[in-house]
Amino acid sequence: MITKSKKQKAKSKNEIIAYSLLPSAFTLIELLVAISIIGVLSTLVLANFNAARERARDAQRKSDLRQIQSALRAYYNDIGSYPDKSATDFKILGCGPATARVACDWGSAWTTAEGQTYMDPLTKDPKSEWNYRYERLNLDSYTLTACLENKSDGTGKAMPAGYAGLTCSTSWMYEVKQ
Repeated sequence: MITKSKKQKAKSKNEIIAYSLLPSAFTLIELLVAISIIGVLSTLVLANFNAARERARDAQRKSDLRQIQSALRAYYNDIGSYPDKSATDFKILGCGPATARVACDWGSAWTTAEGQTYMDPLTKDPKSEWNYRYERLNLDSYTLTACLENKSDGTGKAMPAGYAGLTCSTSWMYEVKQ
């Protein structure tokens, strides 16, 4: 039987202790793999978060158009026709004094010359640089349109070429008619 001398045993024991005291660290490859995984996961989460925000803004737009429809119905019940649209920017015409009816800005009050307020504020697109579009087709009908961000929205449709009056960066729209 071979036995180690006390000196050899002490040397072996010191090596084990010295090895166990070395700080454990990640290799460069392990760090790169971990960073890559974190990057991929954060990209997926961010993409889903942005898509959820787009869907939420689209839902807000649809709700806004329903509110405007209610105000238009109240106006129709009082006046007997829907308000005309402004000549250039497809806004509801009928704010201000009767002698100088002006277009109602989205986000401001829709108050007539007689002091009747139909909506305060007249809802505005959640993206400040976008707008809604109103067009009276005749005394008894109109269309109200909003841009949609989420093209997979089943209630939307493609915007026709040359469609004026909407400011948005997509070609997908939601339209309500009366």
